[in-house]
Amino acid sequence: MAALYEGYTLCGLVPAQNLSNSSIQGIEEGRDSDHVVVTDSTRSVMLYKVSDQKLLGSWTVKQGQTLTCSAVFNSQTKEYVAVSDNKVIRIWKEDAVLLDKTFKATVTSDVWRVHCQQGWEPVVLFQRGAVSLLDSLLSAPQQPIKEILDQEEAIRWSTSIVAETQQFVIFTTEQKGDHFLYLQRLNPNGLQRYRLEREEPGLAPLSFSVSCRDKQIFLLYLYPNGHVYQSVVSLRGLGADEGAHALPLPRSLLLVLPVGVGLLEAASALVLDEAHVAVVGVPHPSAGASKDFLCIWNTNFQTLQAGKEMAGETFNLWRYSNKLFIPHGKTLSVIPYDCPKSSLASALGKLRQAKTEAPASIPSWNNILNGEKAQPPRTVEPKKTFLFLIQTAPIEEVQKEVEGLVSRADTQDLQPSVGQLASALVSRSLADPAFYTPATLAQLVHTQCLCHSVCPDLVLLALERKDYFLCQLCLHFFPDIPEAVTCACLKTFISMSDMDAEKASLEPDSVCFMKTLISKERGQTGLQNGFSPTSFEEDCSDALSGGGTVLKSGAEDKEKTSTAPEQTCPVGLHKAVLLNEVLQTAYSDMFLLPHLKDLSSHHVVLFLQYLQFLYLKYSQDVFPQVHGLRSPSLTQIMDWMCLVLDAHFTILVMTPEVKGLLLNFFLLSLRLVSELGKIEGSLKELNKMKVKKDVGQYSIEVIELL
Repeated sequence: MAALYEGYTLCGLVPAQNLSNSSIQGIEEGRDSDHVVVTDSTRSVMLYKVSDQKLLGSWTVKQGQTLTCSAVFNSQTKEYVAVSDNKVIRIWKEDAVLLDKTFKATVTSDVWRVHCQQGWEPVVLFQRGAVSLLDSLLSAPQQPIKEILDQEEAIRWSTSIVAETQQFVIFTTEQKGDHFLYLQRLNPNGLQRYRLEREEPGLAPLSFSVSCRDKQIFLLYLYPNGHVYQSVVSLRGLGADEGAHALPLPRSLLLVLPVGVGLLEAASALVLDEAHVAVVGVPHPSAGASKDFLCIWNTNFQTLQAGKEMAGETFNLWRYSNKLFIPHGKTLSVIPYDCPKSSLASALGKLRQAKTEAPASIPSWNNILNGEKAQPPRTVEPKKTFLFLIQTAPIEEVQKEVEGLVSRADTQDLQPSVGQLASALVSRSLADPAFYTPATLAQLVHTQCLCHSVCPDLVLLALERKDYFLCQLCLHFFPDIPEAVTCACLKTFISMSDMDAEKASLEPDSVCFMKTLISKERGQTGLQNGFSPTSFEEDCSDALSGGGTVLKSGAEDKEKTSTAPEQTCPVGLHKAVLLNEVLQTAYSDMFLLPHLKDLSSHHVVLFLQYLQFLYLKYSQDVFPQVHGLRSPSLTQIMDWMCLVLDAHFTILVMTPEVKGLLLNFFLLSLRLVSELGKIEGSLKELNKMKVKKDVGQYSIEVIELL
């Protein structure tokens, strides 16, 4: 079956004002399949390296000017081409800084779009239907442009393809409710016009997509009623210019998508291969119209193959190198996908996987260093009958068989097969609400042969089934959990009630750590890491007053007391244990921050209160640093504190009830700076000390700081 894999964010977007206008004009392939050129809806062109999610270049037209078509990359000249204000063609290289200082040429007619295929010269399509090669146009920019379309006819969509060693420009038009397809061949030139069959009165196609195979062009188009049609144009019979006469274009119904109540307002269907179509803007059959989904449908068997919920409205998508590019809400996401060859077995989820050679075992360092001959791997590949048992047998039988297999093999032998077992169990659990094997899944995670990439739906399944023990294990053992999934766990943990959390059976060491932490008394006297609370408050007051004497009224003392940092844990024991797992998960700041912004202000305050509690406990000498117990480090706590403040600072400073919490963080930062200042002074004094005598090759020396 087709599959959608875990996606990632390429960049942030400015949301569109309405559904009729996307926040992105277009996404075009750059110098290779790993680079894309993104043109926003107004003034900017950005170049990204997809695999690194890295912005390599950005160019913007001046205020008052507007980009009116998406930019393309000319692989022949290594230049970028775009059009501003309909008539100004701009060309620049990647090292250009200002677009206004690059090449510009003004043409005599409005441009609809510039198209460019890898290795071919860019082609300019004008709004009145004329097509010209870019070099020919720039040789005489003021040349008159021929009008191809009728007076009331307007272009609605266009693209270009290379087929049979020739370049074609394909575009559709609308005239008084009729829709036409134009097929323009270049070198030698030839134009053919086709009339599309009419749908229900008043319905116009929402999207078009083309593919080419076997000397035929396949046009796929989606209507607001959910009907997806396909029309086929043969390249063999395409002759000279016959654009004046419109030939009828037959169609066949490929899909009838669920639209819910009413008609679709904005949606897109994109051809992936001869049997699969990606769709956005259409309700998921089982999720309702309130959710925005990306779905892959099999057109041969009318089946939904894969679906992924997308946050925010999404109604357009692009495809390059087995990756879907989807703008949704304030984000442009990249979703890798896979579409195996279509067959009835795959459509029904019963396809038996072709036998592949077992992967070579990971070599032992001892074998490499000692020159020992590596032994052939003894793989425990689950047989097809075993996987079929997982898909059909009762829960008790499945648990017994999987546990037996895991107990009979060592870790190295299990490595090739654990992923298949986990994926099969997760797939059946997602398809059948009555089926779930928590103990078996936990046992597979404990083998440490799994990671998120091998079984991407496991963590989300655990969250859905409220299996918090399995969530904890995945956060513990998986090194590659995406930031979006980490934040999904955080959101679930912080919003759950303490009563629900206490029902979960969690990992004993992590629970023991939190019991030790919470059981300590709130107030402590004496020095804490060489720090006296009383003297610290005096230092803070002195710092806030610029070093002078501060006179405090009774009201000020009362306010100070009320805003003193609390050392009572704001969440329950088990809830704190789960939050600790999130704090210890690997992440990248760039990818984590956008997802942190989805937390509500109430949950943000609660999370910050918990981070403050941990920080205060860690800063006390009375806290036992117990080795062997899974616990977050002080650095991790401070990093998360900074991330949450960065993500929600504007909201926090405008919320009156958070004033005390922010003041506490300010005092904590002053304390940290004060302690660092003391250390700095001590180090300077040490540096000034002169060594009086040679103490030999080895000595233990005690230096007393007064």
